[in-house]
Amino acid sequence: MPDYGGRMCHYCGCREIPLIREFIAEHESVTDTAGDALRALDHGDRALAGELVARMARELLAHWQGEEQGLFAVMGGDAEYAGYIDALVREHRELAAFLGRVDLGRAEDVVQLREAVDELHRHIAREEDGLFPASLTALSGDEWDLSMAAWRTAHPDAPGDLGRA
Repeated sequence: MPDYGGRMCHYCGCREIPLIREFIAEHESVTDTAGDALRALDHGDRALAGELVARMARELLAHWQGEEQGLFAVMGGDAEYAGYIDALVREHRELAAFLGRVDLGRAEDVVQLREAVDELHRHIAREEDGLFPASLTALSGDEWDLSMAAWRTAHPDAPGDLGRA
């Protein structure tokens, strides 16, 4: 898959798909939380930053479960997307491991957190500008249903009725 260099795609229509819209909303929520954590650190509020990093980790775990067991699983069966998806999953694992061990009392971990947030933005751009638009032509109706069911499983308490008319 091509690297879109961080340009945001708004023309293909993928953002109108309820599942993709949910993924993007989750991206926005977690990057907002990450930004709040970094601002808390900038203001010397390590306790608040720690709470926000923990929230970010929880949000990401549910988000990744929905992506990996749904959209990634169905698209990963196609050789055209498999390597791209494998790299995204590796990035999920690396960030999860870091967030699980980050110590905001260590200056080097704070630097790494800032770098991880920057990388998260690049990661999200690869999903939103590469994989999500590709899903429009790559997935069948049954594959969309499987992807949406995986999202629902990862978000059992979510309001609404994703993907049902």
